Amino acid sequence: MSEEKTIRINKVLREFNISLDRAVDYLKEKGIAVESNPNAKITEAEYGILQAQFAGDKGNKVASMEVGEEKRKEKEALRIEREKEIEDKRRYDEERARQMEVIKAKASVTGPKTVGSIDLDPKKPEAAPEPKAEAAPVAPKVEPVKPVAAEPSVEPAAEKPAEETFQTQYQKLSGATLTGQTIDLSQFNRPKKKKEDPKPAAGGDAAAKNKRKRIPTKPGESRPGMGQGQNAGKGGQRPGIGKGRPAIVAKVEPTEEEVKNQIRETLEKLQGKGSKSKAAKYRREKRDTHRLKSEDEQRTLEEGSKTLKVTEFVTVGELAAMMDVPITKVIGTCMSLGIMVTQNQRLDAETMTIVADEFGFEVEFITTDIEENLMVEEDRPEDLTPRAPIVTVMGHVDHGKTSLLDYIRKENVIAGESGGITQHIGAYGVMLDNGQKITFLDTPGHEAFTAMRARGAQVTDIAIIVIAADDAIMPQTREAISHAQAAGVPIIFAINKVDKPTANPDKIKEQLATMNLLVEEWGGKIQSEDISAKTGLKVKELLEKVLLEAEILDLKANADRLAQGTVVEAQLDKGKGYVATILVQNGTLRVGDYMLAGKNHGKIRAMHDERGHVIKEAGPSTPVSVLGLDGAPTAGDKFVVFEDEREAKQIAAKRTQLQRELSVRTQKHITLAEIGRRIALGQFKELNIIIKGDVDGSVEALSDSFSKLSTEEIQVNIIHKGVGAITETDVNLASASDAIIIGFNVRPSSSAKQLADREEIDIRNYSIIYDAIDDLKDAMEGMLSPEMKEEITGTAEIRELFKISKVGTIAGCMVTDGKIYRSAKVRIIRDGVVVHTGELTALKRFKDDVKEVSKGYDCGIQIKGYNDIEINDLIESFQEVAVKKKLK
Repeated sequence: MSEEKTIRINKVLREFNISLDRAVDYLKEKGIAVESNPNAKITEAEYGILQAQFAGDKGNKVASMEVGEEKRKEKEALRIEREKEIEDKRRYDEERARQMEVIKAKASVTGPKTVGSIDLDPKKPEAAPEPKAEAAPVAPKVEPVKPVAAEPSVEPAAEKPAEETFQTQYQKLSGATLTGQTIDLSQFNRPKKKKEDPKPAAGGDAAAKNKRKRIPTKPGESRPGMGQGQNAGKGGQRPGIGKGRPAIVAKVEPTEEEVKNQIRETLEKLQGKGSKSKAAKYRREKRDTHRLKSEDEQRTLEEGSKTLKVTEFVTVGELAAMMDVPITKVIGTCMSLGIMVTQNQRLDAETMTIVADEFGFEVEFITTDIEENLMVEEDRPEDLTPRAPIVTVMGHVDHGKTSLLDYIRKENVIAGESGGITQHIGAYGVMLDNGQKITFLDTPGHEAFTAMRARGAQVTDIAIIVIAADDAIMPQTREAISHAQAAGVPIIFAINKVDKPTANPDKIKEQLATMNLLVEEWGGKIQSEDISAKTGLKVKELLEKVLLEAEILDLKANADRLAQGTVVEAQLDKGKGYVATILVQNGTLRVGDYMLAGKNHGKIRAMHDERGHVIKEAGPSTPVSVLGLDGAPTAGDKFVVFEDEREAKQIAAKRTQLQRELSVRTQKHITLAEIGRRIALGQFKELNIIIKGDVDGSVEALSDSFSKLSTEEIQVNIIHKGVGAITETDVNLASASDAIIIGFNVRPSSSAKQLADREEIDIRNYSIIYDAIDDLKDAMEGMLSPEMKEEITGTAEIRELFKISKVGTIAGCMVTDGKIYRSAKVRIIRDGVVVHTGELTALKRFKDDVKEVSKGYDCGIQIKGYNDIEINDLIESFQEVAVKKKLK
C-alpha cells in the first residue's frame, strides 16, 4: 500500500499567503493537531482543508501579482516606445543633415543665384538649373551676371527690406514648414523687361536666370519634373529645360510618407540590407545565427547555475560557497526555520533543499541521481520472506551500550577498544535462545561521532537508547534521540545501571516526559526497560520487546536476488588490503559477486562474519566483512551487486568525476573581503592538517571535530584525509603545505618516518580521539597572541611632600594595600579621578633604594616627570601581565 503523499507546511503558507500560526490554529479548530514548525508536514486531506478556507487569500496574492506584472509590462512598453521615438528622431535628424549636406555640395558646384544684392536661397538645389551638354553654346552669357547686379533698375529693391524678411523666415534643418508669407519677385523683373528685348530663356542663359519667378506651393503639392528620384540617372535633366520653355522652378515640400520612405531606404543601405552581394548576405546571416546561439548558451548557463549538484551531508560553509552567499545569511535562514547550525555543521537533504529554495536555488543530489538510474527490480509479494530486525544501540559515553551488547553476545567487545570507548561502528549478528536472530549495530557515544551515529540510525529498523540510571539525559543522548526520530524508527529506552545504589530510573523517565517522550509505564506509547548490562538483569525482557516491535513492523526481504545494502565501516589492512564491513539489507551476497559501493568497485574475493569465520554467502540482515574492493568506501554508502562488470565500472567512474567536480566547486578561494578581514585582525594564522586513520568513520569524525575548532584568528584546514598508513606522499604534501600529520591508530612507514625527520615534519599518533582534539586545542591556543591585562599590585597614600631643589617633589607615602614595585607603572588618583599615569623615578626606604615596599610600611616615592602631587593623593601601582588566550 502506497503511503499518503505529504506536503511541507512551509510551501503551503507561501502558496496561500498566510502565517504559520493562522494555519495551525485553523487546523486545531478542525480537530487536527499540527506541529507549529515550518518543516512540519501535512497530508493532502489537510491541505484540502486549508485550500477550501484560504483560497481567497491565494487569489488575492495571485491577483496582486498579476496587477503588478501588468503594471510592469505597461511601464516596459512605454519605455520601449519612448526609446523608439528618440531613436527615430535621431535617425530622422541624421538623414535630414545628410540630405542638406548633399544639397550644399550641389549648390557649391552650380553657384548661387543673385538678383542685385539678394542671395536667393543658395541651399535650395531646385532654384539653380544644372548645366547640360546642349547649353554649351550659351555659356559665355554667364559673364554679364556681375553687371546685372549693379544696374540702376534694381535700386528700388534696396528700399524694401526683402532680404531680411526672406532670411528671417528660413530656418536651417527645421523641416518643411510654411509660414504663409511669399516674396513676389516680379517687381524686380518688370523694369528689366522694358530695357531688354524679351527672349525665351535657355537652360544656360544667365539673363534668364534673373527673370525666373518663384512659384509658391501648397502643402502636398509637387513641382513639375522634381519627383522623388524619378530623374535620377538622367543627368539631372528636367522637363522643359533647353526646349524653349521658361525655366520655372517651384519649391515643393516633401510629404511625411516620402520622408519616412527616404529614411527607411537610407537605413537599409547603412545596415547593408539593401546590398545585392550574396557574400555580404551570407556573412550577415551567419553573424545573426552566431549571436542567437550565444544568447541561448548564456541563458542555458544562467539557468544551470541555479541548480546545485551536491551529495549528502554538505556543510553550511560549503553550501554557502556554492551559492555564493554569505555564511551569515545561510545561518540566519536556518535559524528562521528553527534549525540552529554552525559553519561546519553538516545539513541533511531536506534542510539543504529548504535553505537553497529560500535563495532561489534548486538542489540536485548527484549520488541519488546515479542510484535512480540503476535498474531496481521490484520484489513480488510472494518472493518476500521474514528477515531479522536490525537494531542500533545508541546513547551517551559510558552509559553501557557496549556492555549491554557484550552481555548479549557473551563476548568482551570493549577489550579491543582504546580508552574504554567504542570508536568504530560494529555490526554483530546474535542468535537468541529461541532460535530468532537479531542484528545489532553498536555506535560510538562520543560527540565527535555525530555523522557515524546518524548513519547508524539510517540503516536501522529499531533503535535502543541506553541511558544510565545514575546519570541524566546528556547532550549525546538527546542527539541520538533526534537522529532516531528523524529516521522514523521505533525507539526502546534501556535504562541501565539500575543495580547501583545511586540509580534513580524515575528521574530519567521524568526527564523524558519533559521532552514529550512518555514511556508505557507513564501512559505513553514508547517501550522502556530497567536493566543492568553488568548482571544481565531484565536483558531478556528487553530483547522480547525488540522482537515485539519487529513483529509489528513485519520486516521482510527477498533472498533470491542480487544483494544490496549499506557500508558500515571500511579500513585498510596491511595483509588483506581494503576491508569493508557491510550490512546486507536485501538479496544474498556471494563470493565472486561484482560489487559497487560508492565510487569503489571490485569482485568479492572473501567474506568473514563478525567473529572472523569464513563464509560463502550472506542473506538479508547479515553483517559481513568483504575483501576485493579497489578502495575504502565511505561509511554510509549504498552497495549494489552487478551482473555486468563493465556497467559497474562506468558508474564508478562517473561517481568519481562528480565527486571531483563537487570538491572543486566547494573549494573556497581567498577573496578580497577575506584578505581585508585578515589584515584587520592583524595576527591571522592558519593550521594545515593531514589526517590518516585506520577506518573511514574515525577519519571523518576527526575531520569534523578539527574543523569545528576554527576561530576568527586561526583557520584549521583539512588539506587531506584518508584511510591507511602514513606514506611518503603524505609527508611530501605536508612539507609543501606546512602541515602537521595526525595519525589515528596508524603508524608511518620506515621510509616515511626518515623523510619526515629530514623535512622536520611533525607526525602525531593517537589512539583515543579526545586526546587528539585536546592536543590540537592546546596547539591552537599556543598560536594565539597573548592578551595583555593589567594587574594592580598595591596602593599607597601620600602623607607628606618634600620639595628638593634640582631633584623635584618627593612623596612620603604609606603603603595601604599590596606591594609597590620599583619597576611597576603607577597612577595618581585624586578624589577618585586619575590625574596622571607614569613610571617611578625612585623608591626608597629611609635612604636606601629598594625594589619593593609591602603593606604597612612607609616609603619615599618620586614620579618620573611629574611633581604636581598633593597630600592625600593615592598612588596605584600596576603591572601588565600577558594572559594566554583560550579558544572560544
